[in-house]
Amino acid sequence: MKNFVEELKWRGLIHDIMPGTEEQLNKEVTTAYVGFDPTAASLTIGNLVSVMLLVHLQQAGHKPIALIGGATGMIGDPSGKAEERKLLSEETLKENQAGQKKQLEKFLDFTNPINGAEIVNNYDWFKGIGFIDFLRDAGKHLTVNYMMAKDSVKKRLETGISFTEFSYQLLQGYDYKHLYEHKNCKLQMGGSDQWGNITAGTELVRRMAGGEAFALTAPLITKADGSKFGKSESGNIWLDATLTSPYKFYQFWLNCSDVDTSKYIRIFTLFTKEEIEELETKHNLVPHERILQKALAKDITIRVHSLADYEQVIKATEILFGKSTTDDLQSLEESLLLSVFEGVPQVAVSKEDYEATANILELLSTATQLQIFPSKSEARKMIAGGGVSINKNKVEQPEAVLDMDLLQGKYLLVQKGKKNYFLVKVEEV
Repeated sequence: MKNFVEELKWRGLIHDIMPGTEEQLNKEVTTAYVGFDPTAASLTIGNLVSVMLLVHLQQAGHKPIALIGGATGMIGDPSGKAEERKLLSEETLKENQAGQKKQLEKFLDFTNPINGAEIVNNYDWFKGIGFIDFLRDAGKHLTVNYMMAKDSVKKRLETGISFTEFSYQLLQGYDYKHLYEHKNCKLQMGGSDQWGNITAGTELVRRMAGGEAFALTAPLITKADGSKFGKSESGNIWLDATLTSPYKFYQFWLNCSDVDTSKYIRIFTLFTKEEIEELETKHNLVPHERILQKALAKDITIRVHSLADYEQVIKATEILFGKSTTDDLQSLEESLLLSVFEGVPQVAVSKEDYEATANILELLSTATQLQIFPSKSEARKMIAGGGVSINKNKVEQPEAVLDMDLLQGKYLLVQKGKKNYFLVKVEEV
C-alpha cells in the first residue's frame, strides 16, 4: 500500500497540509472528503485535481467521500470569485448532482467493503436545520473577526460581499462537523483557495464536537505562461462528451507544452514515477513526436471517456494529419465528424440542387455557392496536379459525375491541397 502523502508530494499535489495530518493517515484507515460545487451538470478538468486526491487516497487504503453541495450550491462559494454568483433552483441542482455522480463513478471504487467511496449531499442534513437553530448551535463558534480574516472574504471587501456568501465558510465548516460525527471523517481536502473554508471546518469540529480534524490542499493548476488551466479558446473543457467532445478533449492534452505536460502527467495520471521518467527520457530524444503528450492524452481520454472513444479520436486524427481512407471517414459518427471539422468552412445545399449539379467541377467552383475555387480553370489546374480529394478519394477527372456516397448520408468532405478542408452538407428541403 502506498504512502498517501509521499505520493502527493512527488506528484506536486500538496500546497498546504495541517500539522498532524500525515501522522493521522499513518495511524489508521482515515475517511476524507472533497466537496464539489453542483453549479453545472458536468465536472471540468479543473475538478480532476480534487478527484485525483480522492483516487490516490483510496489507493493508499483510506476511504474517500465526495460531497455534492446541494445546499451550499444554492449559495455559492466566494473563494476565487469576483462577484456574487447566480443562485440555482433545487431542481437544477438535482440534475447537476446526478451528472457529476455519474462522472465520479468512473474514478472511484464504490464497492470495496472496507474503503469503498461514498457520495453524500449536504442538502440531506441542512434541509432539517432551522435558521435560529443554526445560528445558535454553529454561528456562535466562529467570530466575525475570524471569518473576516479569510482570504476569500478579504478579497471581496472592496467590491462587496453579501451576508449569504459571507456565511459560506460557516456552512462548509458545518459539513465537516457533520461528517466527522456521522462518518468519522477526519480529513478534508481541496484546492488551495479552499484552505480558509477547510480550516474553519477543523475549528468547528474542535469547538462543537470536541474532536481533532485535519486539512490538506493541492495547488491551483496554471499553465507555464501563467494563464488559467482548464480552458480553451471556446471555453471550459468538460468531462461530459456532449459539452466537450472526446476529440476536443484529446486535442487539449495533445497540444499542451512540454513543460506543462511534465507537470500534468504527474497530476492527472496514475503512471508511476519510474514510468513517467522513462516517458520523459524517450520524449526528450525526439520531442517533435510528442511522446509525452500522447501518453497523457491517451490515458486521460480513456479514463474520462472510454477506449472506444479514444480509438475513434485516433482515427479522426489520422484523417486530419495522416493517411486514411474513405472507409475510415465513413466510420466516424456524425458528432465526431462535426467536432473534427469544426471551424472548417461549411455550406448547406439542397438535395435537389446537388443532384442537378452536372459534375465535380461544377460542385467545386459554382453550384454550391461555396466557391471552393474562384474559377473552373483554377479547379482544373489543381485537380490535374493531384491536389483535390472528395471523401479522401483523389479527384482524377474534373468532369466526373457526382456518384460518391455521402458521409452519414448527408456530407461531402472536400480537401484542397494538404490542409484546406470544406464540408458540404446535402439536406432535404
